[in-house]
Amino acid sequence: MDLTSTPQEQAFRARLRRWLRETLPALPAPPDPADWPARRAYDCAWQRALHDAGYAGLHWPADAGGGGAGPTRHLIFLEETERAGAPYVGANFVGLLHAGPTIAAEGTAAQKARWLPPILRGEEVWCQGFSEPEAGSDLASLRTRAVRDGDAYVVTGSKVWTSHAQVADWCELLVRTDPAAPGHKGLSWLVMPMDAPGITVRPLRTLTGTAEFAEVFLDGVRVPVANRVGAENDGWRVCMVTLAFERGTAFAGEVIACRRTLVRLAREAHDNGRWQDAVLRRRLGRLNAEFSALWRLVQWNVSEAEASLREGGSGAPGVGGSVFKLRYSQARQELYDAAAEVLGPRALDAGHEWTTGRLSSLSYTIAAGTSQIQQNIIAERVLGLPRGR
Repeated sequence: MDLTSTPQEQAFRARLRRWLRETLPALPAPPDPADWPARRAYDCAWQRALHDAGYAGLHWPADAGGGGAGPTRHLIFLEETERAGAPYVGANFVGLLHAGPTIAAEGTAAQKARWLPPILRGEEVWCQGFSEPEAGSDLASLRTRAVRDGDAYVVTGSKVWTSHAQVADWCELLVRTDPAAPGHKGLSWLVMPMDAPGITVRPLRTLTGTAEFAEVFLDGVRVPVANRVGAENDGWRVCMVTLAFERGTAFAGEVIACRRTLVRLAREAHDNGRWQDAVLRRRLGRLNAEFSALWRLVQWNVSEAEASLREGGSGAPGVGGSVFKLRYSQARQELYDAAAEVLGPRALDAGHEWTTGRLSSLSYTIAAGTSQIQQNIIAERVLGLPRGR
């Protein structure tokens, strides 16, 4: 793995820094976190600005509407935008980091032409319909049915923890198309329009007070067969491509954000006198080493993705994505546990940003695949241990 920047990459970094310095001061104030329509508008406006400046989909293939620049340049983009304090993808998370890359890797030419340009321009928002009330970690046991009826599937069932469903235009939906097939062998990956008749969305409020998730109930929803990505009953393989992107590089920007948070935390400890505690200093030093190592692991995963592209593959990260996801989830929780130690009684203030971050960190060992699932993947595919029963 060569981490040395090429002259072209250095020039790209400098150009991006200049654009961020000129653009960010003119942005409006972020909306209330609980106002999801306003958040959608804000996030989509930022995505449009990135598109118009040539920074949208840098790592996507050219035939998918992207820049064809490869994952390394995208990593530079993530690094610089996070360091500059630029808006995150927000409501565009699923489209840009999950559905879009999956369609770019697995979709037909017509599917790429229909769905990818609006994602890159910030015109359409996506949600993820994978988990169900009784199929979370064991996703292959999902029950939502899709029955073929002419040129459409009739979908009945329910989904839970559906990210951004209340403001989404489309849903990446995993359904069972062959109930007789065992487990993952009878699943298909569909693109469902969220304005179709028969869809009911009920927002779920989290510990932090926001409602970025929802329950989604599907009662005879018709989804065109043309909206199936991949072959019928091949949805598990397509889903694994989606999850590889989600676990491999989707959290890359957040690693940089955690490193910035750690610096702020050290300054806070210095100002309130907690820095005199040698044990606390060692704890913060170890966390700094953790996040530095995680950033190197992101770079390694990106190198692997680039090698996959050169060999004609999907460009999805490999098993290293699970290694990263497992350790990052734990390190993020440890960061905010350390923040509570630095803040003392102020950490009990529900409105404090550190407290909100700590509550949010609890979800990371569940989101994008639980830590237990990541441990199983690493045990089987990296260490070669027998499959658990």
